[in-house]
Amino acid sequence: MGGPEMAPHTPPPASRSSQRLDRACDPEMAPDTPPPASRSSQRLDRACDVTPVITQPHVCAHAELHGLERDALVLTSEERRWGRRRVKTTEGRELVLALPTGSVLTPGKILYIGTDCYVEIEAATEPVLAITPRSRDEALRVAFEVGNRHFTLAIDGDRLLVPDDSAMVQLLTRLGVPWKREHSVFVPIGAGHRHD
Repeated sequence: MGGPEMAPHTPPPASRSSQRLDRACDPEMAPDTPPPASRSSQRLDRACDVTPVITQPHVCAHAELHGLERDALVLTSEERRWGRRRVKTTEGRELVLALPTGSVLTPGKILYIGTDCYVEIEAATEPVLAITPRSRDEALRVAFEVGNRHFTLAIDGDRLLVPDDSAMVQLLTRLGVPWKREHSVFVPIGAGHRHD
């Protein structure tokens, strides 16, 4: 507990980093007086006043977009799963994403509508392994093995796409399926998750 000089019920002294956090214990500060804002938090408050915070993708009719400038937020498949961060659009507009846990941004969806523009989600091209299965059975086998390793998979016509990762290279080589490295838009099916 507290050591030989302390009674077992006595809490340890506050560390230096936690001192002065309890305003009620500060004799110079009345309980209702807020602490003075630091310079960095003042800058953050100003930035939040002008930077839109997105808590849900925007649902709209195309008529709402008439006359507005189109802007895009280009993200990889992994980035479309990161729901809490600052992002910049292709036109340099800054947005703050504060989406619910588990949200996945879908290419083609409208993320934000402002007074003069709207922001649409676009899929970035990214390194992938493009697999060309020789049969339906081979395609099912690849899909099963990829999913069993908790990797995502996309269907692109008669090809399967997986992230360009050394584990996938080893798997595809072991299975003996034809594949090649490419840069392509990667929109995985299902939610998928990885154990990194």
